[in-house]
Amino acid sequence: MTVLDEAAFAELQNIAQAPASRVDAAKKGNSHRHGTEVSFLLVYHQVLASGRPDVAVIGTDSVDMGFHRARSVLVVENERNFYQYLQMLDFASEALGRHVRLTNCDVVLGGGNRITRGVVLDWLAGYEDVFCAFDYDAGGLQMFSTMAAYLGDKAIFVQPRDWQPWLARFCKLPDSTERFTRAVSLAEGFGFMALAEAFRSTGKFMEQEMILDE
Repeated sequence: MTVLDEAAFAELQNIAQAPASRVDAAKKGNSHRHGTEVSFLLVYHQVLASGRPDVAVIGTDSVDMGFHRARSVLVVENERNFYQYLQMLDFASEALGRHVRLTNCDVVLGGGNRITRGVVLDWLAGYEDVFCAFDYDAGGLQMFSTMAAYLGDKAIFVQPRDWQPWLARFCKLPDSTERFTRAVSLAEGFGFMALAEAFRSTGKFMEQEMILDE
């Protein structure tokens, strides 16, 4: 290879080199090329003095939180469902067939892909069980796939044991055929055959907010 412009070549090498930090990535033109070194999670736990959630500050080398973690954690994807955490705990209890309450389970706001960041997954690994309550679509199943790959059997997907009564709540049309087939493939890959069949029979997805429509 012959380099015709040394300055341009050096600049391309600098851009191509893996960034050492979020700031370094920003200097290279895209901060998203490097994960954040710190994340903030909203958490409901049993020693809260009010209905306002607590904050856990999770860094690469330290964690700052004003509570002792419970045995399990329920990760809720969407804000509205997170705020209705008591109803979500009831739903998880019915779906999982076990008594899930703040006395034995913290509740964390997943906030999209925030929950799949490396520092957050390291923190979640400190729980014995990580119950994942996500949208029933390609995005939710992809998030679970990422978490299950990191957490192994600790990651448990929260879903009704019988999907038949829920079929009328599958209201969201997939953005594309590819997204739909991806959701079916992921569901089948995890052995969620009833969920895959619910996708096929309705041709739609179910957003998490539909759990609150009771």
